[in-house]
Amino acid sequence: MLKLYGFSVSNYYNMVKLALLEKGLPFEEVPFFGNQTPEALAISPRGKVPVLKTEQGFINETSVILEYIEQTQPGKALLPSDPFERAQVLALCREIELYIELPGRACYGEAFFGMSVPEAIKEKTRAELLLGFASLGRHGKFSPYVAGDSLSVADLYFFYSVSLACQVGRKLFDIDLLADMPAAKALMERLGQNPHVQRIAADREAAMPGFLAMIAAKK
Repeated sequence: MLKLYGFSVSNYYNMVKLALLEKGLPFEEVPFFGNQTPEALAISPRGKVPVLKTEQGFINETSVILEYIEQTQPGKALLPSDPFERAQVLALCREIELYIELPGRACYGEAFFGMSVPEAIKEKTRAELLLGFASLGRHGKFSPYVAGDSLSVADLYFFYSVSLACQVGRKLFDIDLLADMPAAKALMERLGQNPHVQRIAADREAAMPGFLAMIAAKK
């Protein structure tokens, strides 16, 4: 059986978890917090989550894990079989990660955990998020899903990364980053009603107090 290592507050962990649930695959969740201990680095070279344990060994990096699942496991297809269409989905994933998730992450400390982020970093994040959302508006189809008429891995990145970036926009910059993208807003709401997404949200809510306590202990 596949084993998913990580923790329920991680958006990247939840992307993989949703893929496994949507494909109807049996898997075991193994609590694992990324760190630099020898034990962590033995299964995750950078000490990050998530990690997928297979019969052959461990796989790290969310995008690679998602492609591995798609290539080796049965169930609902989350990537198109056509090479061009698959490339479009994967490009959307990369664009969301590089131009929305990563800029937003620079301000997670202030937006979510009561820390202070330098103004220069916040201004950089604001500018990059505006460019990233403009790119998403040009490339995303939202008809009704990010890449077309069916759920794909692009929707996993969209739901679990764009939603956090939107919170950063609201909390730090008083900007609705999806204001000009009503179809994207509708998709965010639709995905939120997915039973698997709701299960993941409940698990995240249950894990949040312990996670916040851990963060506070590190301050």
